[in-house]
Amino acid sequence: MTDPHFLPAAPPSANQHDLVMLTGANLTIADVEAVARHGANIELDGHARERMAEARAVIDTLVGRGEVVYGVTTGFGDLATTFIPPTDAGRLQENLLASHAAGVGRPFPREVVRAMLLLRANTLALGHSGARPEIVDRIGEFLRLGIHPVVPEQGSVGASGDLAPLAHLALPLIGRGQVEFNGQVVPALIALRETRLEPMILGPKEGLALLNGTQLMSAIGALLLADADRLARTASVAAAMTLEAMLGTEVAYAAPYQLARPHPGQIAVAAEVRHLLRGSGFQTSHHGSSHKVQDPYSLRCVPQVHGACRDAFDHLRRVLDIELNSATDNPLVFPDGGDVPTDALATGGGLVISGGNFHGEPIALALDFAKLALSELGAISERRTALMLDPRLNGGLPAFLAPDPGRNSGLMIVQYTAAALASENKVYAHPSTADSIPTSANQEDHVSMGASAARHARIVLGHVEQILAIELMAAAQALDLRRDALAREHGTSPEPGAGIVEAHAIIRASVSRLGEDREPGPDMAAMLALVHGGALAGLAG
Repeated sequence: MTDPHFLPAAPPSANQHDLVMLTGANLTIADVEAVARHGANIELDGHARERMAEARAVIDTLVGRGEVVYGVTTGFGDLATTFIPPTDAGRLQENLLASHAAGVGRPFPREVVRAMLLLRANTLALGHSGARPEIVDRIGEFLRLGIHPVVPEQGSVGASGDLAPLAHLALPLIGRGQVEFNGQVVPALIALRETRLEPMILGPKEGLALLNGTQLMSAIGALLLADADRLARTASVAAAMTLEAMLGTEVAYAAPYQLARPHPGQIAVAAEVRHLLRGSGFQTSHHGSSHKVQDPYSLRCVPQVHGACRDAFDHLRRVLDIELNSATDNPLVFPDGGDVPTDALATGGGLVISGGNFHGEPIALALDFAKLALSELGAISERRTALMLDPRLNGGLPAFLAPDPGRNSGLMIVQYTAAALASENKVYAHPSTADSIPTSANQEDHVSMGASAARHARIVLGHVEQILAIELMAAAQALDLRRDALAREHGTSPEPGAGIVEAHAIIRASVSRLGEDREPGPDMAAMLALVHGGALAGLAG
């Protein structure tokens, strides 16, 4: 199965339609998607440009005075006690990028790299990193011209920021490393020459400002959240369609019942399902009959389970809203000065403070929570698929939803696929933050493993998209068979809820009803495209 999250995004459009103004303070998830996936450009806000220049002046003053400043006139990590003469400060920054570009594995897709470039530029725009505004301008040119650094997936422990990935991201600015340009991977220097850009010469602190931070895990988290929001609404559609096909009862979704336990996600999911079931003839067809009054948990507890997942995604949103607009490198420059801590280095009204804002724990924990929630969204979906296929539990539908079971296997094996993915998610859902491994001769003795949390969350998301695609494919088949059964019983079949009718029509435009057995691969791929593209998400209201 191809994971759509690791396919390259479409190249930037020739006529750019959006511009994201960078202030360092108000970047949104929508902005990240616009730049990463839809080719929007960036521009540095005027006030941000002034702040960056002021912070840069503080760094220049300190270097000119020969002060000992971590990462500016010293080595890095456990080499922080090694003094570097001001004459070597620029070379120090280039050596830093080169030595830290130690990532391995396959490269991240273009959309992740574009998101990383955007987030790195935005944190510099805050004016606490001591980098020149020209650095942000050059990042903007990379985005506009489609120069995308090649960033390997593995190598970050998420403590002093995403060091190795961000080093790979920054190296092309100085003409080193590799980039994807015009659909090919080439040395960065070639792309710069073809676009008539000169390699940048870094000043003191600028290399460190480019690679200290959480921009990899934050970039993945922002794109993940955008996808998870659509996936959560699609899950409401899948659950509602399965509920109708199984002649489940809507009573458990009643608003008063949900308000008795008013978790925000639970209330929202129940409202979406009620919206999808509006005007349902299926519901009225079995009210007051001998039909069971309680459904299995995978149907009855959708608001509680899906809703808890929504609340986990909202926690990630709250963390990202802060993280996307934070200064996460080290040391940080405060041009306006203020109360000077004992160990802060002050100059001309400004000060430099070394701390730990680069540590990825806040975003790492939120990503671990989100990937666990995604795994649960897939686990309950797989159980609903299993219900529909089991003739002992599906309310009289044919075994495995095959019109002629025995001669045909129907959808028997696609449930195996869903089960395999749901089971694999249990491995990836293990919290990355439960582990820590010391680096840099125990100077960096606790790490977040946030990059692993982010990468694993992306994998789980791809699996859950396929699991939900399988449920929707099965639900459409079950709905067709249920209509046939009701028509035989009553002479005519009632219509399901209005939202279910719309969802069924969208599915049937891509995947035809199953008669004789056929290879399920094309059907599963078509359904995955619908789920990944959010074609059904808007139906939830």
